[in-house]
Amino acid sequence: MREKAVERRNVNKEHNSNFKAGYIPIDEDRLHKTGLRGRKGNLAICVIILLFILAVINLIITLVIWAVIRIGPNGCDSMEFHESGLLRFKQVSDMGVIHPLYKSTVGGRRNENLVITGNNQPIVFQQGTTKLSVEKNKTSITSDIGMQFFDPRTQNILFSTDYETHEFHLPSGVKSLNVQKASTERITSNATSDLNIKVDGRAIVRGNEGVFIMGKTIEFHMGGNMELKAENSIILNGTVTVSTTRLPSSSSGDQLGGGDWVRYKLCMCADGTLFKVQVTSQNMGCQISDNPCGNTR
Repeated sequence: MREKAVERRNVNKEHNSNFKAGYIPIDEDRLHKTGLRGRKGNLAICVIILLFILAVINLIITLVIWAVIRIGPNGCDSMEFHESGLLRFKQVSDMGVIHPLYKSTVGGRRNENLVITGNNQPIVFQQGTTKLSVEKNKTSITSDIGMQFFDPRTQNILFSTDYETHEFHLPSGVKSLNVQKASTERITSNATSDLNIKVDGRAIVRGNEGVFIMGKTIEFHMGGNMELKAENSIILNGTVTVSTTRLPSSSSGDQLGGGDWVRYKLCMCADGTLFKVQVTSQNMGCQISDNPCGNTR
């Protein structure tokens, strides 16, 4: 009995002095944690940074719009928006490329000029395949479907490429017309000026029912060859002068049969018919047996 009482006393004494009684060691990493931790916390930080960047960009865009459009207490100082869809610029505007809507119109005020300036660059108006380019030294218009200019007040047609309905006339003040290919019934000039046709390379004049060239004086200047072709005949009516300064010639001492050249003499009948005769001897005339002139030549 005495040993049991001593053992009970020692147990109670140890229990009263043991402050770790009922304590169970647990790993804190395995406990349930509240809040954003780990990857979720990093993702939340990235989202916050992205929203901050978007807010800064939005602020910059707002400041630029406010500086350009000049929005104030009384509205916009640089442009006006109307219910009809009209956008009116009230001040000088600096723009690069403008894309109007379908069937849009660009114009100025009634009593003021519309001034469009390009800084060392051409001003180009383009709609589909039609393009108007205004440069420093020239103004060009290109179109695959044709063009027409008319007075907006009187609706009178000033210039049109609709040749089936309107006869083609150069506008007043236009001195020359540059084309790659033209198909027309006739080309004429007024009575007080000459008609000049100039090409850099080769010019081809073709007519389905013949080509008729009429004028007080007709001159052909060319750097190469001139070729006349006809199915029936070529008629030169009038005084014909051929400048032989640029025609190939041989010296008087050359033999007729020497070299690879074949020489011909150009002859003319009394009625103006031209024909050629091969030269086989010196001082040879136009007397041949089958000449087209008959007895007169």
